[in-house]
Amino acid sequence: MQPSKGRLRGGGAGQENRVEPLDGHDPFPAEEAGQPRYDDPWYDALASGWGESSGDGAQAQPMVPSARTEGATGAAAADVYLEVQRSAAFQEVRRRYRKFVVPASVAFFAWYVGYVVTATTAPELMERPVAGALNVAMVAGLGQFLSTFLLTWAFARHARLRRDRAALELRWDTQELTRGMSGGGS
Repeated sequence: MQPSKGRLRGGGAGQENRVEPLDGHDPFPAEEAGQPRYDDPWYDALASGWGESSGDGAQAQPMVPSARTEGATGAAAADVYLEVQRSAAFQEVRRRYRKFVVPASVAFFAWYVGYVVTATTAPELMERPVAGALNVAMVAGLGQFLSTFLLTWAFARHARLRRDRAALELRWDTQELTRGMSGGGS
């Protein structure tokens, strides 16, 4: 992510809140710090200061969320995430993910290993001509590239059709539950 060069990030579209102190110092408004904070738990890590240099070329120390003291809101937010993780909707999204990824990974790995093993153990098979200067090894090697693109397309299609909508609904519900606990509105 590009540095903001003094501009506020996000253009004011999200709800800003006060920066929580992690090192015992007094809290100060996010606008004064130059880094607005949003109530979105999936907000881009670099946008919240992770991995950005502190101006003098040195890497800034990351502010690890688990390092803060657990207050009533922190413990309640953790309960919300645990509740969502245990929900049937979350388990269904994970089941759909695994149902595609595990067989696809096994098949792709078997195809790759099969190609390598055949190339090393049966060179006479791999050097058989298919068409002109094109032999079985070249066709299988090009098939490796083609299968990579096909697998990527199939994964994106499966995610779009089977998981994305349910995952976005879970995210929305989780945000609403955590916002309701912190007393903030939209």
